[in-house]
Amino acid sequence: MCSRNSFSCECSRTSYFHVVFTVPHELNVLALDNARLFYDLLFTASAQALLEIAADPKHLGAEIGVISILHSRGQNLLLHPHIHCAIPVGGISPDHHRWIRPRYPFFLPVKILSRVFRGKFLAGLKRLYRGKKLYCAGPAAALADSTPFAKRIRRLHRHDWVVYAKPAFGGPLQVLRYLRGYTHRVAISNHRLLAFEQERVTFRWKNYAHGGKPGQMTLVATEFLRRFFLHVLPKGFVRIRQFGFLVNRSRTANLALCRQLLAAHSLGPVETGACQIPSESSALWHCPRCGTAMIVIQRFTAAELIICSYFDSS
Repeated sequence: MCSRNSFSCECSRTSYFHVVFTVPHELNVLALDNARLFYDLLFTASAQALLEIAADPKHLGAEIGVISILHSRGQNLLLHPHIHCAIPVGGISPDHHRWIRPRYPFFLPVKILSRVFRGKFLAGLKRLYRGKKLYCAGPAAALADSTPFAKRIRRLHRHDWVVYAKPAFGGPLQVLRYLRGYTHRVAISNHRLLAFEQERVTFRWKNYAHGGKPGQMTLVATEFLRRFFLHVLPKGFVRIRQFGFLVNRSRTANLALCRQLLAAHSLGPVETGACQIPSESSALWHCPRCGTAMIVIQRFTAAELIICSYFDSS
């Protein structure tokens, strides 16, 4: 799982954007029997779309860091593969001399992200199909023939895919709270289960097609189990991955650079929307090493410190 170091590079100096990538439900039949390949492609296509658009000087012109989390279900336990991404607000300039902040309210243009993600995902599916790596049987049996497969790919190319950005998270602790819901959770948590009577299971759910309206759903036990096991991942599959400057092989050096650039950034003029505002009393505190006046970035409660220690020990 991700350690707290994965997103501590900002030293609590910046918040995080939340971007979600979803594939059309017509592709779910391929996910059923090709879970590892399908979810790997979902990770790769979404991350590549983010990194490519962020690197473009027309949009951000920086290297970003991405924490990607796989979520395979909806509230009704049906298959709904999508990727949640937590992204620090900004990135490293190409010359590694500056921290660059985004010019858009939601980090990167969502429509462009959607098109690039769609292109990369469908191109990846076609490569897998041509390489005879996709298993097409059962509900996907019709796609075993290349003609209906190509027809479905062309149809999906013509439609917009769902990519949306949510308002920024707060600091690293808010990201920790969010991630912990995905690191140790199965398809449905116990508090949502209400009853098991006469071979029927009743549970709470929210209907997001109607504004997240809460309700109850009752399923025959066999159907409940069928839906539950749709979300058992392949053995050894990693559901949280890191990309960009958070990638494992160079993360230590990148984190040090991010801290340095963010510290320099905080000493310059305050930008509109910047999250760091020096406290009036901060001048009373000085760094024990260099003597520089310290800035209060974020205050932690005792409960938040307990959360941090939990993740550090996991």
